[in-house]
Amino acid sequence: MTDRAPQHTAESLAEPMRSRWSTSVYDDAHRLADHEIETLLRAAQWAPSKGNTQPWLFFVCVRGTANHDRLLPTLSRGNSGWVPRASVVFVTAAHVRTGAEPDAPAYSDHALYDVGQAAAHLTLQAHAMGLLAHQFAGFDHDALAAALVVPPTHRVLTGIAVGVPGDPAQVDERTAARDHRERVRRPLEEWAFGGRFGEPWVADSPS
Repeated sequence: MTDRAPQHTAESLAEPMRSRWSTSVYDDAHRLADHEIETLLRAAQWAPSKGNTQPWLFFVCVRGTANHDRLLPTLSRGNSGWVPRASVVFVTAAHVRTGAEPDAPAYSDHALYDVGQAAAHLTLQAHAMGLLAHQFAGFDHDALAAALVVPPTHRVLTGIAVGVPGDPAQVDERTAARDHRERVRRPLEEWAFGGRFGEPWVADSPS
């Protein structure tokens, strides 16, 4: 456990959910073996999806490879200080249409939901392997899609940076400070409804 996890209300969760957190300070000398990357992809592979449609794509961007070089220029200013240091970045995309035409039928009306599940599986597997994962969406999606030659049947969604913690002294102050921001979550009563919309779910009092 670290001072970042577990947080209040997370103590009763199973691992690796209980200790999961997203670092922004990675060790830029660390490398993942191919078998470790494959294990992370296998975790995504076995995520559930509607009708087993499996509408996800994962672009593997290992630091120092052509895919990594394609990713870096598209990063937002806020992400350009920390994402490049991760050992690998997975860029997710969803199969959203059956054809290239904008009005082509949907490949799956739950594609985005299913890709989210696959990404969550990969992220939790990373933590189970002693790695840290940080998901992000701050990049030029159109530019990266073009660089990766993603067809119009697919939509680029997010990135998942994976690696091991680094030395905060080796990064800029702004990046180092990201790992010390207060971690907060919306209270259950704001989004868990036991009745109609806006009616909070309330646990029964112990008898």
